[in-house]
This record gives sequence, C-alpha cells and structure tokens, in this order.
Amino acid sequence: MNDTLFGRIIRREIPATIVYEDDDILGFKDIAPQAPVHVLFVPKGAVIPTLDDATPEQAQLLGRLMLAAAEYARREGFAKDGYRVVMNCREHAGQTVFHVHLHLLAGAPLGHFGTP
Repeated sequence: MNDTLFGRIIRREIPATIVYEDDDILGFKDIAPQAPVHVLFVPKGAVIPTLDDATPEQAQLLGRLMLAAAEYARREGFAKDGYRVVMNCREHAGQTVFHVHLHLLAGAPLGHFGTP
C-alpha cells in the first residue's frame, strides 16, 4: 500500500465519504467537487502512479474502474441523464495525486470540451 492521500483513505486513516466499495475498487466523494456529483474511483491494491505507468497486465483493473463508475451511476439513478468519466495523467492534465484514479462527474449538464 502506498502513502499517497488515496492510500491513506483506502486504509481509513483519513476520513472520506465512501459511496462504492468492492474487493478491488473504492469510490468516494471528491472534497472539491467540479459537478453536483463528483466521485473518485481508485484501485485498492495496485499502486499505479499514472495511466502512463500502467502495464498490459493491469488492463483488467483499469477496466474495472470504468465498470464501477457505471454501476454507481446506474445505482444512483443518473446514468440515463448522462455522466462523464475522466482520468488525468500527470501535472499538465491536472493530476495532483499520483495514484491512478477515475473521476465520475454528473448531476447537471456538463457541456462540451472546449479549447484551452
């Protein structure tokens, strides 16, 4: 297990509002939400700093992050309206915690991606 913020949340050393959990994935509300629903999904065991560090052997785990987000969206009733999943990779993309994670954003129209 790692000593990132997310590792400490997984070990329950730091409080978080946990909304999803299975054997491999933990989902919790973002403390600085960018949408009415903003949940982070993180792998509990494997420590992958960025998506760029992932190996082919970890593809199934990365796919499970997506499936966990979709399951949560359906369970909470906003899947039919739509939601966005985002994974930032490194500083220029906005990654601040180097423990690979998926953002689920929903609860309002999110608009289209524009040019920076």
